[in-house]
Amino acid sequence: MNFLEKNEKSLSQEFLNTGYLIRKSENLQSIKLIRKIILQSTKKYLNTKKNINLNNIHKFISIKELNSFRLQIINDLSNNKNLRLNYFNIARKHLYAIAGNELMMQRNINLSIQFPNDKGSLLPVHSDVWSGDSPYEINLWLPLVDCYRTKSMYLLPQKKYNKFEKRIHHEKNKSSSQIYKRISKDVKWMNIKYGSFLIFNQSLPHGNVVNREKETRWSLNCRFKSIFSPYLDKKIGEFFLPITTRAATEIGINYKSPFKDLK
Repeated sequence: MNFLEKNEKSLSQEFLNTGYLIRKSENLQSIKLIRKIILQSTKKYLNTKKNINLNNIHKFISIKELNSFRLQIINDLSNNKNLRLNYFNIARKHLYAIAGNELMMQRNINLSIQFPNDKGSLLPVHSDVWSGDSPYEINLWLPLVDCYRTKSMYLLPQKKYNKFEKRIHHEKNKSSSQIYKRISKDVKWMNIKYGSFLIFNQSLPHGNVVNREKETRWSLNCRFKSIFSPYLDKKIGEFFLPITTRAATEIGINYKSPFKDLK
């Protein structure tokens, strides 16, 4: 018997049916704080005090500079002690509903910057589980600008994947481009406005293509999972850190039997 509340059941069923949720942020202030760090870092890189439009950053930074620019922003984000808490607060209730209330969070939050027509910032079709991630993980994907069509990411929805899964063993020797060609008619483009978030099942095939829009894509992503769910290649401490450990768990972890020395 399932004792979830009505809204939790509804969210769970939607996630199971589609493989993703798109919702407005639970805490818009947290997004604004993260975006502020990025804007400040960008101004520092450009050595300017002028207002910056993230959509048009490709007009001021060359593709050759993109990697060093991205690394600086990642460093500035990492130096903010409240970054991970703010990121978590963007979707706290939804993460609880989907993954549980004792959570692990990825140690580092990933940043993606994709200029228009840049062929060097591609993430070919893949499933994170195919490369060693646990199927118990979910991904919280956050746009920092409006993301749409090729300026966003795509996902093969759960029902479409169910058909693809039956023949996946025939695809194991095919290239990612061949697999994408096979599923391209069935993928769903994640059209998300700034101020909303995406939670998706990272075991489903997903990726991006060359950004053919006239604006730059900015997005963050980070994985979450239940503390007590199985791990594969990415371990506690190395990749994941606990963020919502409950009192009973703390007691259990720290408990030492007074009788162990009598055995």
